[in-house]
Amino acid sequence: MRTRLRAVFCDHLSIVRGKYLPGSKIGDTSTRFCRSTFGVHYDRDLLDAPGAMMMQGLPDMELKWRHDDIRESWDGDTRIVIGDLYDDAGEPLELCPRGALKRAVADWQKRGLTPKVGIELEAFALVADENGSLMPYDSPGGVVYGTGPFADPLRFNDRIWEVADELGFSIEMITAEFDSPQFEYTLTFDDAVKAVDDIVLFRLMAREIALEYGIILTFMPKPIAECGGSGMHINFSFVDETGGNALSTGEKGGPDHMNDLARGCVAGLMHHHKGLAGLIAPTANSYQRLQPGSLSGYWRNWGGDHRNVTMRVSAEGGPKARLEHRTADASANPYTAVAAVLQAARLGLENGYTLPPMETGDGFDKTDAKEGTAIDLKGATADLKADTVLTEAVGAGLVANHVFMKEKEVKKTRDLEGDGLRDFYVYFV
Repeated sequence: MRTRLRAVFCDHLSIVRGKYLPGSKIGDTSTRFCRSTFGVHYDRDLLDAPGAMMMQGLPDMELKWRHDDIRESWDGDTRIVIGDLYDDAGEPLELCPRGALKRAVADWQKRGLTPKVGIELEAFALVADENGSLMPYDSPGGVVYGTGPFADPLRFNDRIWEVADELGFSIEMITAEFDSPQFEYTLTFDDAVKAVDDIVLFRLMAREIALEYGIILTFMPKPIAECGGSGMHINFSFVDETGGNALSTGEKGGPDHMNDLARGCVAGLMHHHKGLAGLIAPTANSYQRLQPGSLSGYWRNWGGDHRNVTMRVSAEGGPKARLEHRTADASANPYTAVAAVLQAARLGLENGYTLPPMETGDGFDKTDAKEGTAIDLKGATADLKADTVLTEAVGAGLVANHVFMKEKEVKKTRDLEGDGLRDFYVYFV
């Protein structure tokens, strides 16, 4: 096969959509898609969502990219590129999640700070039985921090790592997670847009490589009811105009060494905790993961090196000083999720929100927190609608489209449970 180009974008449902273009078009910098993709749901139901123009003729939108952003891929003689979406007037499409992240970065850069992001992804490996039903991949010796063939008998993760190295992804870690067969994938810190581009493409690559081994690698929040959940932890820091880490106050980190920037960011994420959930934990399945005492970011609380708080202040200082937000899961669009976290953090700094006291409980039997996220998608969507300050910061048009689709999703999933609810999402997330 001659070299071809795979031009892609990550949509409102966190599905990577795209098209193959012939090698003769690799010199091009744009292609067109139907804008009403933003009104298509997981079950392919066509909905008149805000901004999707489903009832106005289903017009085009344009995906544009820089030629320098085209990269090699794992998909045969194919190169791949992620772009930004524009409307027919040539203006940035308000529904574009990548555009929302770029706006969030620009808002921070106005303050002389450039966000750096590192994302931790968790996933379960499933296989089909003789009847086609999905069941856990057999990893008989899988344990938390497991490595080697007992954790991954087919060694599909070795192949993921090998391909990642070939393509220039900078992997921080791959390991077995707490439950079996659950795995964690972490890429190193980078500029926010680059980091999210990489995690979106890495996730796509990992799922497609795993499929070659007969494995459905799913990043959905809770695909196995008896097991724990999978999150998408968002770590972030800022580079100042001198090139230093703006969160750092010296060699030591943690709550005792927070500066005003760190305190403002944490205060913002606490203030917008409930509204954020509707954007960063955006499926019915998300609320099977978001439960008290589950290390999932349910509670409106923060602390130091404490995995049972939502906002974790790293004990590392100096260049490694960072904050970690733990509520999100990978059913969220990563661009939208990171944009929302960065905007909530900025609002805390700029609006002078009060930082609540640090969590002193263990998070299992005792917690100081009195407020958590909603207990279901319906409540989380309502909380998001009510948080108009966050909505405006992230992008009113994007959020209106998101809320509409999620309100429909509440109705679509209300009678689903168990494998039925899992299978509504599993092949997409």
